Amino acid sequence: MTIAGRLQLLAAKGASPFVSLRCYATETGDRFAIESRAHRKGLRGGQLEGSTRRSAAAMNTWIGVFFAIGAALFALGCLLLLLPSLADSWSLSTQQVNLVFFCGSVPFTLAALLQLLQAELAGDFHNFGMRSGLSWRLHNTGWLACLLQFIGTLLFNASTWEAMYPGATWLQQDLDNWLPDIAGSILFLASGYLAFVETCHQYGAWLPENYSWWITSINLLGCIAFMGSACLALYLPHQLPPGFTDLSVFLTLVGALAFFVGAVMLPWEK
Repeated sequence: MTIAGRLQLLAAKGASPFVSLRCYATETGDRFAIESRAHRKGLRGGQLEGSTRRSAAAMNTWIGVFFAIGAALFALGCLLLLLPSLADSWSLSTQQVNLVFFCGSVPFTLAALLQLLQAELAGDFHNFGMRSGLSWRLHNTGWLACLLQFIGTLLFNASTWEAMYPGATWLQQDLDNWLPDIAGSILFLASGYLAFVETCHQYGAWLPENYSWWITSINLLGCIAFMGSACLALYLPHQLPPGFTDLSVFLTLVGALAFFVGAVMLPWEK
């Protein structure tokens, strides 16, 4: 939309201290609202126009594609661990199965990077899209969610890489594999919740009529599942019951499927 003349801010809403919805009135009396998520993703209710909006829409598609590929590979890796006979039929070793997870973490990182770049290129939601190069927007819910998610994917890269070459002791495995896994899961959970409240414009809401709300809710479910999986994946001096490992893998599978569904929905968000 084209912004012209003086504007009067009528209302601002969001999960404090964040603002994700701003309502304005123009000099002619017209009123309009701008949503943070719509702004950064080039959707209806945002400020982006022309080629900038088309570029943001194209990035939405590629973000969805890369997240879907990563989630599918994570789900495949989980199935190979839960069904050893399947891995045996493909003559896959444990290291090769772990390689599947690492390969899945790479498109996750590409998608998260694209999402962060998309939020950066959209400009400041609080200043009608004005940009001045790369900037920190810790006051912006969506931008902060994208940043935390990107850092989280880098930690998953490290964790899944180290899983292919496990340490000799339980402590080495905790430091090399579990620590980046739990840290990445915490960042994913924080990112997923920030994206959720950005859509709700409050700490939580039931908005089944809102398509974006479904995407962020499903992704948040995936983040919670990843967090639970990481908590159960801690290495200890003594052997844990087999059920702990299976439950950890199952929760990873649930998280991967949730991310896959959310990724497939992304390109259709308007």
